Amino acid sequence: MRGYCIAVQVVMSLAWLRHVPAFQVGRRIRASTLPPSQRLDSVALRPARMMQLMMSTKAKTDFSLKSIDWLQDNVVEVLNELYDPADVARGNVFAKLNKPKKKKKKKKGSEDENPAPEKPEMSESEKQALVDAAVAQAKPFDRMDAMVTPATRAEFGDYQVNAAMGLAKSLGMNPRECAQQIIDALKPRLETLMEEPEIAGPGFVNLRFQGAYLQQAVSAMAADANGRLAIPKASNPQRIVVDFSSPNIAKEMHVGHLRSTIIGDTLCNLLEFLGHDVVRLNHVGDWGTQFGMLVEHLRDEYPAALNKDTAESVDLGDLVLLYKAAKQRFDVDEDFKTRARGGVVKLQAGNPDEIVAWEALCTASRVEYQKIYDVLNIEGLVERGESFYNPYLNDVIEELEKLGLAAESDGATVVFLDGYTSRDGSPLPMIVRKSDGGFNYATTDLAAVRQRTCLASEESGEEADRVLYVTDAGQAQHFEMVFAVAKKAGFCPEKASLEHVPFGLVQGEDGKKFATRSGDTVKLKDLLNEAVRIAGADLRERNPDADEAFLKRVDNVSRIVGIGAVKYADLSMNRESNYRFSYDRMLSLNGNTAPYMLYAYARICGIIRKASGQGKTELVEWPESSDVIVSHPTEANLMRQLIKLPDVLNDVGRDLYPNKICDYLFETSQTFNQFYENCSVNNAETSELKASRLTLCTATAGTIRLLLQTLGIEVVQKL
Repeated sequence: MRGYCIAVQVVMSLAWLRHVPAFQVGRRIRASTLPPSQRLDSVALRPARMMQLMMSTKAKTDFSLKSIDWLQDNVVEVLNELYDPADVARGNVFAKLNKPKKKKKKKKGSEDENPAPEKPEMSESEKQALVDAAVAQAKPFDRMDAMVTPATRAEFGDYQVNAAMGLAKSLGMNPRECAQQIIDALKPRLETLMEEPEIAGPGFVNLRFQGAYLQQAVSAMAADANGRLAIPKASNPQRIVVDFSSPNIAKEMHVGHLRSTIIGDTLCNLLEFLGHDVVRLNHVGDWGTQFGMLVEHLRDEYPAALNKDTAESVDLGDLVLLYKAAKQRFDVDEDFKTRARGGVVKLQAGNPDEIVAWEALCTASRVEYQKIYDVLNIEGLVERGESFYNPYLNDVIEELEKLGLAAESDGATVVFLDGYTSRDGSPLPMIVRKSDGGFNYATTDLAAVRQRTCLASEESGEEADRVLYVTDAGQAQHFEMVFAVAKKAGFCPEKASLEHVPFGLVQGEDGKKFATRSGDTVKLKDLLNEAVRIAGADLRERNPDADEAFLKRVDNVSRIVGIGAVKYADLSMNRESNYRFSYDRMLSLNGNTAPYMLYAYARICGIIRKASGQGKTELVEWPESSDVIVSHPTEANLMRQLIKLPDVLNDVGRDLYPNKICDYLFETSQTFNQFYENCSVNNAETSELKASRLTLCTATAGTIRLLLQTLGIEVVQKL
């Protein structure tokens, strides 16, 4: 039996949930029974004290959550007000010059007959030259210099500012004195949001949000539960190209394409939410030597596909079988092989018959992989295959030769880069033009970098600030070399960032290649269909007496759970790791899985539906956001967990590891469970407290909804 439990009616199943370990609701503990160490000052349910903790809900729509980026910017401004970067640069050089030399210890019984000569002392003029150079290159402090991090432990607060120790060393100050200067300059900026800053240890500055800010923040999140949850957009939006999915024409999509598609789509969703201008680019494999083979096979088997007037009416059937048949002929028939090679030349020269056949292949392939995209709910992809860059390839070679970066090696045109060697130790070339005059992936990728970052929009360029390549880890060296050549050749501006987003392999449960029992590659559409089938079978098995309303939506729920499980299983892993594909694990309710999170969301919707008297409605109407009252430590813990959301999203936007979203989702769900175990919503002691707890429920539900949708997973309010 699969481990996930999907009830017919969430509301009717809350009592049953006590018996499910992942959602066990234990005895509610009154705050007054807690030991003093676990209480908040506000924990006693005294109306007067509660009223003091309540925050006005005025201007909630104007409220924006604060993030670590906001704090970093404030610290940067303070550092630039207090200290001169030139003084810090000067101090760093002096510290290195005056650093005592370490004496090398001699091993007993060993005498060095030829000791290395000691380096001569630097003259004062040489030292001054180093100082002057450092001062000349000094730049204003930036976010890296601010050294703001999340607090390492909850008792230290929410954030730490660790800049004082390094600055004090460079400026010849006491670190705690430096920390105090930073605090004094920060306090006017933070006094309405942060508690009194604390200096810890040698000079760490601990910062903690005020309770009033937490209450206002969560109330604002609940008021915007169907929207952005009061998270502001990026202050400096970028144009970002994300190159992902990239299936090959006339070939079937496999599990490698699944990882690229799921990860790439999630990153696009996230970056768009953060406010960036995102181009979802599908770099399909629609060009190359294999097309000569395919076109000639069509000429023999489907001649109408080469005629512009009849090509659209030709049914090419199973493209995979067509490709295999053409490949088999190519391997055994020398005459066909010669024709195929000639077909490539004709295609590259723009011969009309070959172009028509090629377009027919591309059209038929699009129909097939669009079916996969529809199942995965992938939208907004802009197809720009390898063929798009053909007009730019000669320019790439000419520019490399003009700059003296290209060289000839065994008849091919190559680029040699420092630090890259073959297994025998010889320099490793990056081939950009083959000995037969043809181009390869490196040439196309260099042309793509140039088009995406350098060319202006009127020249069909993207003018991107950042380009992400979501491919398997096996291509890491290829992209390292392409990026290095692109930078050296000026194909990419210095301000633009080129980033490879590698991912590991999908393996079977035995840790070996993921394949069918017969050893064949698993078809992607079969894999997805099986996940949906298993989810549907479990739904029906667990609800043998389900009513008609359930039966009407069981297929849709099965699809959401099955596809969501496949996506979440991938995204919850560090993308660089290999992961073992298991239907049992991904469809389990226990642990960090999609069914667990989907049920967590539906469960909270059920709590809200019941507590606000909405009966058995299909869609929940979110209650009006209320003032938040802290009456129990778990309420404060949940608030602190929820306000981490902007930091989590910004962190993933920078580092591109979606598993951090999954980790935060699971932690948030666990924190909510602790809150719900100790704080009754429906039977709260006062109407104000009930409204407050409903606000916490709404903010939590909105958080789960937003993050699941960012992961490309649909949600339902009743399972």
